[in-house]
Amino acid sequence: MKPNKIKQENWTTQFGVIMAVAGSAIGLGNFLRFPGLAAMYGGGAFMIPYLVAFFLLGLPAVWAEWVLGRYSGVRGHHSVPGMFICMTGKRNMAYFGSLCVTLPTIIVSYYTFIEGWCLAYSLRYLFGWIGKGSGDEYFQKLFAETTGLAGNGALFQHGFLNFNVFCIALCLLFNYFLIYRGIAKGIEWFCSWALPALLVCSLIIMVRVLTLGNPTGIEGQSVTDGLGYVWNPSQPNKTFWESLANPETWLASAGHVFFSLSLGFGAICTYASYTRRNDDIVLSSTTAAAANGFCEAVVAAMLIVPAAYIFLGPAFLTPENLNSSFTIGFLALPEVFCKMPLGQIFGFLFFFLLFLAAVTSSISLLQPQVTLLEEGLNIGRKSSLAITALITAFGTFFTAYFTKQLTALDTMDFWTANVFVFIISEVQIVLVYWFFNINTSLAELQRGSQIRLPYFFRFILKYVSPFYLLVVFVSWLYLKFPEQIEKISHNTAAQLTFAFLIFVTIFNLFITSRALARWKKLEILDSKKE
Repeated sequence: MKPNKIKQENWTTQFGVIMAVAGSAIGLGNFLRFPGLAAMYGGGAFMIPYLVAFFLLGLPAVWAEWVLGRYSGVRGHHSVPGMFICMTGKRNMAYFGSLCVTLPTIIVSYYTFIEGWCLAYSLRYLFGWIGKGSGDEYFQKLFAETTGLAGNGALFQHGFLNFNVFCIALCLLFNYFLIYRGIAKGIEWFCSWALPALLVCSLIIMVRVLTLGNPTGIEGQSVTDGLGYVWNPSQPNKTFWESLANPETWLASAGHVFFSLSLGFGAICTYASYTRRNDDIVLSSTTAAAANGFCEAVVAAMLIVPAAYIFLGPAFLTPENLNSSFTIGFLALPEVFCKMPLGQIFGFLFFFLLFLAAVTSSISLLQPQVTLLEEGLNIGRKSSLAITALITAFGTFFTAYFTKQLTALDTMDFWTANVFVFIISEVQIVLVYWFFNINTSLAELQRGSQIRLPYFFRFILKYVSPFYLLVVFVSWLYLKFPEQIEKISHNTAAQLTFAFLIFVTIFNLFITSRALARWKKLEILDSKKE
């Protein structure tokens, strides 16, 4: 039974699907979150738990999403609720699948807000609006103006006649335009040139950083010292074993791998559903994951941390200074660019690559909602996109209004990218490697592939990955959950944000119920024809 009569879309080339999936993964987390975490948790010592999490959690979860997506896609299901029915044969599992649509819809509501910051900064550098030689106080003020940190509604004091609000609106419109053009003409076309452009920009800046030498003349703050901080397993104030013994290092690395690879967001399995039956999805998925790892563990780490180390000194790279993912990107690096020769050019390149990385991720987050509306209600792309745009534009400007201490953004991020993403990924791993059967799943994964996974991966996929993920999630909840409950109970903005999360959840549950009714009717009609 095909769930709709809408024309089937597919990726046109394997390069295109790799670029699209890599683009979904390569985003702000690579260039903002990862360098900050690496600096906070001991530089080279952080790389060990990061690599362990990448191989034991990241790749197994990525493969599970590709199996779920491709297996369902060739059977006509591209929405995640439909995928859960297709793989389990149980109609009620569609309601759990609707959570995989709710998450990316909420995430894109605050992600495009940050995307607007990146565009605003890049344009300021392009037009020379960043004060050369400015110091920490100037960039603190600039960041506050860009994000509206002064208080709720600060960005809208002059209505929509505001450069920062204009950049946010422009980002939304650009995302909607790409989604409207579809899988091949929109997403694949954009990612096929945006990802290479992003890599070129990042490599140019990395080469510039690596050739700085010791521009400040301060002993111990050369580029070599900066690289040593990134890659050496021990630091002056903490040994390698002390860093590894810190449980938060392991929790932070595992959490980042999931966020960075866009796992549990519904984006990867939706993209995978548009592959053909005999496409090499092992190559596509592993290459995309490896590209993501290269961008953050090699390019971003060697670009951002050494630059901050050279110009701001090792005293800056402390947990106290790096308690936010935005500190190193929007506060530290602009100060570095002001001190760097040709800093205006490299500042523009850096924030432009952030903008490209953000767009390639945000379009992947919009696609699951559009697909559910198209497939579930059998309505066209225009109508599906209009409904999705209404929800996400409201969410984005809601986030842009409640900017005091970035409460709306932090609340959305906690519940979506830190709580439910782990729950969804755990269910997907168990579903694919246990319920669907490990042998059947590996056969589906390796269909059309030239790569054969070693036999020992069966044990990792079936036992190690789900157990490791469960331990990480429970430990993380123990450390972080009480703090968030306290925030919601005493903060009106956090309560309103949580209400928005509930609204989007209920909306997608309702759409899923309508989709189930329509699909059941189609099954009855098909059975009568037979």
